[in-house]
Amino acid sequence: MAEHFAHLVRGSGPGLLLAHGGGGSVDGNFGMILDELARTHTVVGPDYPGSGGTPRSGTPLDLDTVADTLVRTAVDAGVERFTILGYSVGTGVAVRAATRHPDRVTGLILTSGFSHPSNKLRLAADVWLALLAQDDRRLLAKYLTLMGSGEQALNALSEAELDASIDALAAFVPEGTPEHVELVASIDTRAELAGISVPTLVIATSADALASPALSRELAAGIPGAQLTEIDAGHNIGGEAPEQWLYSIQKFLSEIG
Repeated sequence: MAEHFAHLVRGSGPGLLLAHGGGGSVDGNFGMILDELARTHTVVGPDYPGSGGTPRSGTPLDLDTVADTLVRTAVDAGVERFTILGYSVGTGVAVRAATRHPDRVTGLILTSGFSHPSNKLRLAADVWLALLAQDDRRLLAKYLTLMGSGEQALNALSEAELDASIDALAAFVPEGTPEHVELVASIDTRAELAGISVPTLVIATSADALASPALSRELAAGIPGAQLTEIDAGHNIGGEAPEQWLYSIQKFLSEIG
């Protein structure tokens, strides 16, 4: 794996390091709130191998290496200490980064996350990989829309809006997605949670069919002093409830200073 990931740096102020989701990117997962976050923080947004400008990995991704490279990317960009905002798979990366680099990580915000995959999430990842192998991007996009959308948000779309959304998602499948999705099965940070000593906010997406809100509640219960908030959205919180997500993030960041 490269010395660091391709990344963006925006804004000024305290450090905020982003850890995106599997099959996602910094722009895809955080683009809708990035400008607002950069108003108060120096935001470093690295893309995992095979996303954005980061070359795809020729070998399976390892959680330790991804976490180390994420941290190194921020430090090489001149941001020595930072809160990590992790989304989905990025919550596992964030926790591991805090465990391995306690001198660097000042806080955690864990959205739509998990400390280990449930059987449902494991099965969902298996189907995701199988659909990737078939190379039918529109079918994959339908599956991800089904699993990643809150029922209320999904049913509020017109047929034309749903088709357009599926088309847009089909056009956005980073080449490194198989390695990202395979990483899901390897994540198990349960033994580390009790040792996390930095301020932590866990954001559960209460209509999430992919990473159940129960997994977020388990994360919060395992981390001493963690705050838990729930937002009525599916896994695609950035598309369904960006204002509520941003509000929760900004409120926590202002509280921890």
